[in-house]
Amino acid sequence: MENSITKLFNIQYPIIQAGMVWNSGWRLASAVSNAGGLGLIGAGSMYPDVLREHIQKCKKATQKPFGINVPMLYPNVEEIMQIIVEEGVNIVFTSAGNPKTWTSFLQEKGITVVHVVSSVAFALKSELAGVDAVVAEGFEAGGHNGREETTTFTLIPMVKEKLKIPLIAAGGIATGRGMLAAMVLGADGVQIGSRFVASNESSAHMNFKEKVVNTNDGETLLTLKELAPVRLIKNKFFNELQELYQQKPTVEQLKEKLGRSRAKKGMFEGDLDDGELEIGQIAGLIHEIKPAAEIVKEIMAEFTEAKKSFC
Repeated sequence: MENSITKLFNIQYPIIQAGMVWNSGWRLASAVSNAGGLGLIGAGSMYPDVLREHIQKCKKATQKPFGINVPMLYPNVEEIMQIIVEEGVNIVFTSAGNPKTWTSFLQEKGITVVHVVSSVAFALKSELAGVDAVVAEGFEAGGHNGREETTTFTLIPMVKEKLKIPLIAAGGIATGRGMLAAMVLGADGVQIGSRFVASNESSAHMNFKEKVVNTNDGETLLTLKELAPVRLIKNKFFNELQELYQQKPTVEQLKEKLGRSRAKKGMFEGDLDDGELEIGQIAGLIHEIKPAAEIVKEIMAEFTEAKKSFC
């Protein structure tokens, strides 16, 4: 399947595995890339030296293109960008910050730059900053989310109406039918996160993977909007947050409750009570943990079959 996204990244299928904190290390990224998609290493949960190690291991595990997702508001971003350049990675997805900050620097080094947005305004700002493509992520997505609460089905056609560069849809996509729906609405490709959390190669703790496949509709909610909106599975920590909200907490009180390493505790260490369990609403459609290559194969098979039926 060839289109603007497969050409941009030199990949077989227009499927990008999202760069997710504590879930997407070199094993997952290389597995997705080897299966014909584009794997991303999530730099947001990695110290610079750890990221370098993951890049080097990913290069040994795949000859196919892969990229790095860099949340720009994280510490050590300058060092992270320098490592990306030094290690010869040629695809970077930026998020959580101004796309102007790093786009020119990276592109001057021959690196393809994609920025993640949650609104039409930020999509246009990204295009003006010169990025090569945009990921428009709907409110259904797991993890840190846009404040606008715009769903994928409304966001994608609105962005498509204004944008001239390639568009990747994200948020609530885990199947071939979902991929087709996004592309009918105007996307050139899809970015998938939650489905790849429940893969053999994901670096998430098995407790978290099993929790994901047992999560039903209505069991994830957006919270902590005063800090950075994040979609979580309801658990003991989430319920304690809601109790705190009844007391009209200050931002400082919310920060104190969140503490440090809450996401690591939940997703990487498997503490299902006191950790942050970040996942998208689409978890209700994820019922099995399996190899990433099988996930890509199933998505493409369903996409092809659905396209025959509906188009």
